[in-house]
Amino acid sequence: MIAVMCAMSDPGRRPPDPGRPGQPSYDVPEPRPYAVPDSELADTVLGRLTTVYPAAGNPFRAQEMVAYMKGVAPFLGIRTPERRALARTVLDGIPRPGEDDCAAVALRCFALPEREYHYFAVDYLRRHVKRCSSGFLPVARRLVTTVSWWDTVDHLAAHVVGGLVAADPALGAEMDRWIDDEDLWIARTALLHQLRFKEDTDAERLFAYCLRRAADTDFFLRKAIGWSLREYAKTAPGEVRAFVADNRSLLSPLSVREALKHL
Repeated sequence: MIAVMCAMSDPGRRPPDPGRPGQPSYDVPEPRPYAVPDSELADTVLGRLTTVYPAAGNPFRAQEMVAYMKGVAPFLGIRTPERRALARTVLDGIPRPGEDDCAAVALRCFALPEREYHYFAVDYLRRHVKRCSSGFLPVARRLVTTVSWWDTVDHLAAHVVGGLVAADPALGAEMDRWIDDEDLWIARTALLHQLRFKEDTDAERLFAYCLRRAADTDFFLRKAIGWSLREYAKTAPGEVRAFVADNRSLLSPLSVREALKHL
């Protein structure tokens, strides 16, 4: 489940503020149009969600959350434990979704401005990703490129995209395209999608991805390289140690530090 201050946090650059001239821009492309499937289940979920969540909001706490998350999105101001409890209330009695239901809930949540709705969507997909086929990957990509920041992208990468690839290894070919994408969040997702694979990690692919993005100067990509290696080191410490030793001159100091953090 997502927490505003979660274990996966990766503080880094401030998101661009479109209201302030001269601020840096990530040039994240607008998501390509994707038809939101019709879903009575999503109608029910969104109707409940948009009633229950706003009623629990706290504008003062929302300002703190906006500041902590670098202004990436507005917040309702609901703390994580309360948000999780409210989500259970929203979903009480709701049947298990099909793939179209998952797509409709997630896409409609991400179309709402407040970040808590995005967190709900990601948590919902984490819970039901096994009910989705490989055809769900374009939806996942749409979500990764919508209001992109580490707090949603990293969970989508490790639990949703990773879950889809684990169920259908043929999607590895699509990850081979994502790693070269000019959108840093898509590339970061490719780097992180095997975080939970452990002994099933495709080490050759992981190491190749790290080298293909090693020259990038972006903080989020360098950190993701180190993080992916550090996580795999829990399963294969010798392989990661040898990879870093052989490629230390190519990897950034940040990536090296993260990779060897527990070795």
